[in-house]
Amino acid sequence: MSRARDITKIRNIGIMAHIDAGKTTVTERILFFTGKSHKIGEVDNGEATMDWMIQEQERGITITSAATTTYWKDHRVNIIDTPGHVDFTAEVEQSLRVLDGGVVLFCAVGGVQPQSETVWRQAEKYRVPRIAFVNKMDRTGADFEGVVEEIKKELGANAVPVVIPIGEEACFQGLIDLVDMKAVYYDDTPKGAVIREEEIPEELLPKARQAKEQMIERISEQDDRLMEQFLNEETPAREDVVRAIRTATIEGRFIPVLCGAAFKNKGVRRLLDAIVDYLPSPSDLPPVIGACRKENKDIVRNPSDDAPLAALAFKVQTDKHMGKLTYVRVYSGMLRAGEFVLNSSRQKKQRIGRLFEMHANHREAVEEIHAGEVGAVVGLADTRTGDTICSSEHPIVLDSIEFPSPVIGVSVAPTSREDRDKLAKALHRLAEEDPTFVVRSNIETGEVIISGMGELHLEIIVDRLRREFNVEAAVGTPQVAYRETIIGSIDHEYRHVKQTGGRGQYAHMMFRIEPSEPSAGLQFEDKIKGGKISRQYLRAIERGIIGAMAKGPYAGFPMVDIKVIVYDGSMHEVDSSDQAFHTCGANGFREACKKAGLQLLEPAMSVEVTAPEDCTGAVTGSLAGKRGKIIAMDTKGNATVLRALVPLAEMFGYASELRNITSGRGNFTMHFEHYEAVPYVLSEEIVAARREAKSG
Repeated sequence: MSRARDITKIRNIGIMAHIDAGKTTVTERILFFTGKSHKIGEVDNGEATMDWMIQEQERGITITSAATTTYWKDHRVNIIDTPGHVDFTAEVEQSLRVLDGGVVLFCAVGGVQPQSETVWRQAEKYRVPRIAFVNKMDRTGADFEGVVEEIKKELGANAVPVVIPIGEEACFQGLIDLVDMKAVYYDDTPKGAVIREEEIPEELLPKARQAKEQMIERISEQDDRLMEQFLNEETPAREDVVRAIRTATIEGRFIPVLCGAAFKNKGVRRLLDAIVDYLPSPSDLPPVIGACRKENKDIVRNPSDDAPLAALAFKVQTDKHMGKLTYVRVYSGMLRAGEFVLNSSRQKKQRIGRLFEMHANHREAVEEIHAGEVGAVVGLADTRTGDTICSSEHPIVLDSIEFPSPVIGVSVAPTSREDRDKLAKALHRLAEEDPTFVVRSNIETGEVIISGMGELHLEIIVDRLRREFNVEAAVGTPQVAYRETIIGSIDHEYRHVKQTGGRGQYAHMMFRIEPSEPSAGLQFEDKIKGGKISRQYLRAIERGIIGAMAKGPYAGFPMVDIKVIVYDGSMHEVDSSDQAFHTCGANGFREACKKAGLQLLEPAMSVEVTAPEDCTGAVTGSLAGKRGKIIAMDTKGNATVLRALVPLAEMFGYASELRNITSGRGNFTMHFEHYEAVPYVLSEEIVAARREAKSG
């Protein structure tokens, strides 16, 4: 099939949801009905096209985001299937950064679940227009209207059905398209592939008319022309309704809601129609804005092949045959095989080797990637996730991608001398690929510590070491990524003077430290007047403080959430230097922190447990025994849903414990919420154990 060149007929979309809501199943049906694949791959059989990693096939979950390109009604649809497990939320983050639209799946039984809420907030952060798809309408307990109300209530979204189901649970037969006012039936054989469009049955007509009227009323609130027709009791034309829904969806003021049962192939083709009709093309969105470092101003790049090149590397993948594969979204201009480009984030010129259109782990070589398209590049050896690729003649730096910090770590060691070098190289390649996977060496113990977003995340990393890199590693017990911060505010003066004959060292600073808001890191403020400390030396002070924060004075953990205000000091025309002020900043900061008081912080996790009603007391007691705080308790069907904040240190091995107390009928999800103070007694125990480990 020829590749579409009309940018208005391109859709860059992501499919996102809570784990087990059916993302990969929906994607597999999309590929089948668009003719991209001739056989439907099932997740349960380990045959899903998009779940190509062996770890995904064995576990039946998506671990890495996979990209593919297909076509529907003369439109090119670039799809990214993202993971639903919270440990791999970085894959969702980097995908949302480059997507133009999103399909958010909700289970018709589970409704708005924790990770579906997380991806919704991530999409809002990047202002990604969305449509909602209520999946699994054939499941026992399916409740379409209940899920729509939950989307409105829990997510604050203006969610409006554009279809309604014909029946629910085992009686789910099809849907009523409210735009066309047609009943759409799906044959159960063969595999729901046959659609029958009929007039709406008499018994369903009143409900359909009411739902249509509600849809028109809600969309007319977003469109003046429709509002006038609605008030005059006129029937709007189909094209006016579609145009109004599309405009409001792109502007984020309206969420069209569809439904279906993807496993039975029901509702997927209507979803494809909605993707084409309601989600934006690259030309429907504002032009991308980047920075020009030389002139310190913003630059606008329009989505056109004729504009200067501006592309963002949003994912790096290690390929044993191709080496390093870099996924890019081209916002303007074109990437051409063999050309030289500038990595403006690192100020490095690089040569484009080969270009590919991706289909999961399969590749189709192309000569160029056009504005608005997504593809993969071989040859960008020095490029990392979030880097900007542009033309040397027209440099631009696009906003990068922010990732959460790891919350859990384990030590790894090679099991043989031959594995030592292989381990270091393998960990380096995996860290390049995954921004939330961090490798560091413990200087005191000589251990290599790998850190990630959860136990499953690190389990997958270790499994990949063994299977992909043929490295056997011994893994230590999980370690919580504690942090340190200060309790109070204090003014402090520090003078660094050193005379050893010849030129000495002199640096003097007066400053204030105080706690800052959570997740702020370091806030460094300069209130020096009269040039008492030069700008050059102030930068050296800041670097010294950053270095000191890497290893806190309480227990040696990294420090966070501190504001430093330097307001006075002095320098010597001969003895002052960058090194002197760097040392002054580091040592003075450590002294001030000890005087201000220190406390240990630990990751607090948002935990949601679903368990049978008769197990509620046991589950509540279990969470309370883990220093958990119950936030909310709801009932869904015959199950109780408990939401709690629990320290990560208490959650290791919880899956087995929950299985025991609920006889295997309970399940839970967990994601990082924020850092909070560790109780003093526990802090002292942690610090004492850490000091004992060092001395031992």
